Amino acid sequence: MKPKKLKHIDFTAIIEKSEDGWYVGQLEELPEVISQGKTIEELKNNLQDALELIISHQRETTLSLYQGKKFIRRKLSFA
Repeated sequence: MKPKKLKHIDFTAIIEKSEDGWYVGQLEELPEVISQGKTIEELKNNLQDALELIISHQRETTLSLYQGKKFIRRKLSFA
């Protein structure tokens, strides 16, 4: 049986409301993605920004491991 191809990637946010009224959340699938917002919509936008920053940092870190080596980089789309 072939595994299903990804058509769209969804993330699950775990959200708590802090004592000072802010929403604090992190992504269940990538717990290092953490942020907060005054509203759930602001939290969602901030989590997306945090995800993009972490991916960018991981990309730079990984590329530094290949410095001076021959390799292939290819963009993949999973949407």
